[in-house]
Amino acid sequence: MAETPRLALPLLAPAQSQKHVTVNEALARLDALTQPVLTGVGTLAPPASPVEGEMHAIGQGASGVWSGQDGAIALFLNNGWTYLSPSPGWHAWDASAGIPLTFDGVDWVPGAGAMSASGAGFLHRTVEIDHALTAGPTSTVPGAIPADAVVYGVTGRVLTAIGGAASFDVGVSGSANRYGSGFGTAAGSWMRGITGTPLAYYSATDLIVTAGGGGFDGAGSLRLAIHFAELTLPRI
Repeated sequence: MAETPRLALPLLAPAQSQKHVTVNEALARLDALTQPVLTGVGTLAPPASPVEGEMHAIGQGASGVWSGQDGAIALFLNNGWTYLSPSPGWHAWDASAGIPLTFDGVDWVPGAGAMSASGAGFLHRTVEIDHALTAGPTSTVPGAIPADAVVYGVTGRVLTAIGGAASFDVGVSGSANRYGSGFGTAAGSWMRGITGTPLAYYSATDLIVTAGGGGFDGAGSLRLAIHFAELTLPRI
């Protein structure tokens, strides 16, 4: 069956019978590939109970009916799997991680702002962490800042009211208020800690939440978001 060159949409043949079947398949593929949403990225085995229109970016070493389809997009259509080949520059949404992806010809890259021909990327990322405060003068969020991150700032919300402290600061070891101080402790309070100059961290680094006007009593939780850039290597 003849197909379109970019999206592999099936084309009608002259004097074809059952034309609606071909047209409907083309529309279903177009529906999936317009603002595509990937249920899984790097998935190796088909899910047991897929739903119509579900899509996965298949990883390397796929099994089952996906065997031999490494790197393809698997689209569940008409109660069966259809396989599509992504092209460099395609964009998709990773539903499980809640982040945008760009296909560079080999991999689906999260948060890519600029890419080289060999896959070196300037990536903008945000990592979100829910943290339950521990009792004491400080509460540590282990490894919150990834290694080799250039951090622009940290934002957050108080999920549940913080007890034992009148306010709190957010920073790192040696700079307790690098990402702000005097934040409110009531549920719904927010923080926006922006650095004047983005700061590079060469190893995974803890965030430290410091109590103001007392010590944490173990009640309360925060949702913290670390906003950073990441430089990825070119492939050989």
